[in-house]
Amino acid sequence: MWELVKAGGWMMLPIILSSIAATAIIAERLWTLRRSRVAPPQLLGQVWKQIQAKKMNSQALKELKHSSPLGEVLAAGLANSKHGRDIMKECIEEAASRVIHELERYLNALGTIAAMSPLLGLLGTVFGMIDIFSAFMQDGMANAPMLAGGISKALVTTAAGLIVAIPAVFFHRYLLRRIDELVVAMEKEAIKLVEVVQGDREVDFAEEGKA
Repeated sequence: MWELVKAGGWMMLPIILSSIAATAIIAERLWTLRRSRVAPPQLLGQVWKQIQAKKMNSQALKELKHSSPLGEVLAAGLANSKHGRDIMKECIEEAASRVIHELERYLNALGTIAAMSPLLGLLGTVFGMIDIFSAFMQDGMANAPMLAGGISKALVTTAAGLIVAIPAVFFHRYLLRRIDELVVAMEKEAIKLVEVVQGDREVDFAEEGKA
């Protein structure tokens, strides 16, 4: 492995650093974007039980807000439920915007790495080809080590850039899809809360509380 890194030359350094950054982002986001952490399925049922028991005070709202991203959205709606349906929905939408922004943290960086890594590999290829043509110009075909070194640098950096880029592209798309699913789940829970609190419909949360 070290021999391949040496063969790739100094352009391998930014590619390796990019791979480390991408791995760290992917691991952190996979851990953070768990459904049980972002939108616990039993949370709304628990909140409704507190409302019915008249235990949803300022302290309970504070705990709900810090419990999960979904909890933050629900807490924003409940804190303004007395001002009517429209105000409650507006507050939920504002809180949801903040939550979504937090869920998408680092994904732009991951997308940048996915796009940049092949370019770094291509740049290494260009430098390798420059070395090859320099060998031709200086010594013709006589300087075989320099010629082989240029070809090696071109091939190794290209391969390394693609090795970093392909998983980064995959996980970037995968994480964006997961965020979309989580947002839809939170939206459904928030709509249920608004409709129940404002008396538009009755919902049985008994099963959700047991989930």
